[in-house]
Amino acid sequence: MFEVPLLIGGVARPSSNGAVFQRHNPFTGEVVSRVAAATLADADSAVAAAQQAFPVWSALGPAERRARLLEAARLLEVRSDRFMALAAETGATADWYGFNVKLAANMLRDAAGMTTQIKGEVIPSDVPGNFAMALRQPCGVVLGIAPWNAPIILGTRAIAMPLACGNTVVLKASEHSPAVHALIGEVLQESGLGDGVVNVISNAPEDAPAIVERLIANPAVRRVNFTGSTHVGKIIGQLAARHLKPAVLELGGKAPFMVLDDADLDQAVEAAAFGAYFNQGQICMSTERLIVDEHVADDFAARLQRKVLSLRAGLPGEAVLGSLIDSRATSRVMALVEDAIEKGAVLLAGGESQGSVMQPVLLDRVTSQMRLYREESFGPVAVLIRATGDEDILRLANDSEFGLSASIFSRDTSRALTLAQRVESGICHINGPTVHDEAHMPFGGVKSSGYGSFGSSASIDYFTQLRWVTVQNGPRHYPI
Repeated sequence: MFEVPLLIGGVARPSSNGAVFQRHNPFTGEVVSRVAAATLADADSAVAAAQQAFPVWSALGPAERRARLLEAARLLEVRSDRFMALAAETGATADWYGFNVKLAANMLRDAAGMTTQIKGEVIPSDVPGNFAMALRQPCGVVLGIAPWNAPIILGTRAIAMPLACGNTVVLKASEHSPAVHALIGEVLQESGLGDGVVNVISNAPEDAPAIVERLIANPAVRRVNFTGSTHVGKIIGQLAARHLKPAVLELGGKAPFMVLDDADLDQAVEAAAFGAYFNQGQICMSTERLIVDEHVADDFAARLQRKVLSLRAGLPGEAVLGSLIDSRATSRVMALVEDAIEKGAVLLAGGESQGSVMQPVLLDRVTSQMRLYREESFGPVAVLIRATGDEDILRLANDSEFGLSASIFSRDTSRALTLAQRVESGICHINGPTVHDEAHMPFGGVKSSGYGSFGSSASIDYFTQLRWVTVQNGPRHYPI
């Protein structure tokens, strides 16, 4: 069992009232983490520590910030085994956590490289003798709220570019992966960023609404970034707007995977299976809708069926797929599957479940009358929707409130690119899976998938304040 403290002002400490909560292994029910449950006073203290650290951190030269972030990336990889041991918190495979570490380290390296790329510009002025500039400066304290499904990647993403831009950070850990998020804070503290530059607080699940509202309302918090469900994201967005805090929101998805009539079906099947079932479909970019041209739909369905039947979920080390976050998630996803079958969908594979373990599901003949047509499953489920021609495929792809990631498979890349420019999504991959992330790419969605972008230069706009500064050289005429 892991003891998980708060990290406030460089000190690992219990909550101010000694309260704790426990995180259980989804497979066994055993206690994995015993976690400090922050109070409202602890939330205030974390922001105060970040505010106190801001003047020193923001005044560091870019080369020094870069050096410390590079050290953090190195230490993150050194701690890879410790991170992988924490996979029991969410029931994920150790390989998934290992991949998380690699990408998170790259995010820190990429952020380190951006410290010298935060630039302004000189703007011509109509006022004689007036020298005008647009300067980008750090904002202050940034609140990051990260989820559990890719905890190392998304916990690090909530921190890396804000730090590169000269801000200090409070990370609110997920209640499902508190030990992982605490370990990220420990690594960053050990890398020499400075006391209070990164603070990590965890809270009991029932306290989350009050803690989040307290953090966002704090006047010292100048920016908010949140990754999670659309339902919670709307609440975060409303709270941020109420307090006039700019926010970056990366929310849910219902990624369409479009298969045109000339697609390489073998490649499409491999990409679809990876995108739909990797990490049990618990990824915001997961492939949920397979929109396939009728001319190749039967062939594609048969090939994908064989692939899905070869995939099994079970205990880590015994199966290629792991667990859902808990048995309640299994019940929720199974209800969506059962609704589709009752309304005429054809079950091609999967459907068995036990506790938090659910075998991957493939459904054919899904229609708009079924909940799975529109609702995000966030589980190991993909549905096949048949279309007639490219325009019908595009119409079905855009018939969703979500707009995060999308894929198009075609041997004619010009044809696919023409469609890609009309797909309502923040991300679109041609002849690749919907699940694809790189540290330096602009990552964000449209519609109910949120607004704003993470990643390198895209983040600079959100985590700096653009200021207009002028210097008047010589006399100036005034009308009075």
